[in-house]
Amino acid sequence: MYPKMQALQVLSLTLLSVLAANAQTFRPGKCPQPPVQANFDAARYLGKWYEIQKLPAIFQKGECSTATYSLKSPGVVGVLNRELLANNTVNAITGYAKAKDPSEPAKLEVTFFEDSSPGPYWVLSTDYEGHSVVYSCTEFLGAFHVDFAWILSREPTLSKEKLWELYNVFNSNGINIDVMTVTDQSQELCFNMPLWA
Repeated sequence: MYPKMQALQVLSLTLLSVLAANAQTFRPGKCPQPPVQANFDAARYLGKWYEIQKLPAIFQKGECSTATYSLKSPGVVGVLNRELLANNTVNAITGYAKAKDPSEPAKLEVTFFEDSSPGPYWVLSTDYEGHSVVYSCTEFLGAFHVDFAWILSREPTLSKEKLWELYNVFNSNGINIDVMTVTDQSQELCFNMPLWA
């Protein structure tokens, strides 16, 4: 085997091990290309969304997770993500999102750090007033990908019937959500979460 090829394999295996240890959902092959919400209207999407369920992500460690979207400037949406950590502190991060291609407004790119590449944020389905199904995927070396998926709601809960309907959005597009976890949005836990931070 060539030295460069061996180094690439070692790097890939190391990266896979790190992702597996952090409960990331990595899969072989390229990212799925699911259809997104037709005629997506970012103005109707603004406001607060509660995270109901998600695929595990290394950058999310808490409960009571919310995402609040606001109009930052024409075509640019401000993003504020908040979660309550186990030590009872609030972790918050701000960023912005914009459509990569205005002809596909539901395929947003989100940036949280100035010098970092944006991450995909695809709205697969939303009714704007009740639920949103969001998907993101990152490819590595063309050999595998890491899935991120969220079910969001305007309220802290969704009915089981609605959840089954939303699971089907992922499943019918080849997105495996078998390890999706429930986010605790209980009033007992989240009631004392400060409104700031």
